[in-house]
Amino acid sequence: MRSTTVVFCAIDNLIGATHKSLSGFPEFLEGLGDAGIPLVPVTTRGRLELDTTLRKFGLAHPFIAEGGCGVYLPEDYFHLKAPRSVRLGRFTCVPQAAPQPAAGEMLHSLAEETGIEVVALRGLSPRELAQNAGLQQREAELVRQRDFDELFFFAGASEAHVKRFRDTATQKKAEVRPRGALWSLAVGASLRGCVKDLSQLYERSLRTNPLRVGIATSDEAGELFPACDRCLLLATRDEPARPTATRHQSLPLFAAETWKVALEAIEKRQL
Repeated sequence: MRSTTVVFCAIDNLIGATHKSLSGFPEFLEGLGDAGIPLVPVTTRGRLELDTTLRKFGLAHPFIAEGGCGVYLPEDYFHLKAPRSVRLGRFTCVPQAAPQPAAGEMLHSLAEETGIEVVALRGLSPRELAQNAGLQQREAELVRQRDFDELFFFAGASEAHVKRFRDTATQKKAEVRPRGALWSLAVGASLRGCVKDLSQLYERSLRTNPLRVGIATSDEAGELFPACDRCLLLATRDEPARPTATRHQSLPLFAAETWKVALEAIEKRQL
């Protein structure tokens, strides 16, 4: 690393579940790499689900997974010990959320307490899982292999039932968040906490306080942007590209020049 800037990028709307990316994004990643600027992927996906994406796009920096459940560090990325870390696969993880089976047990407890029927993905057959996830069986199997959160869906619940379920979860310090057609339950997740923990590791490694740049579309920006120093909103076609605040800038998500402009702005710190 030659830079004191760290980019936290919400990638779920930029790289699809089949590992295809928006045009221009791979070149943006290459440009950051040439400049020595680390990009930290921020995703709701799990560690195993993300693995092919990391390899395909050469993403060799830490990442934040499962919606702020934990920070994952590649082997020997920092030459210092991360606090309260655990080993998960080939990564060292600094957790925010309670590890499984905490979320699974909480989901079962909430269903019993509220009387609202839910179906966890881990309880489905391979065929049922593929149908509900809309993926091939191999990819769908990776979706339900989680370190922290529990993916599920409501079985015929009304909006009022869903709200009551979420409110009850909040009272028990658990988060129930939408994930497309599915829902996620995590105990203690915090994207802001993940950004803070990783920023402190960069600070100790670089011996300076890094500039934290957040990049996200509007539906991913709510949790990420408050944790960052400067932010770049990727506006969709029905959202005009305009500054959203004094420390926020905006670019059109699908414009040909967006990633070139974004790279230049980050390199020159003109955000």
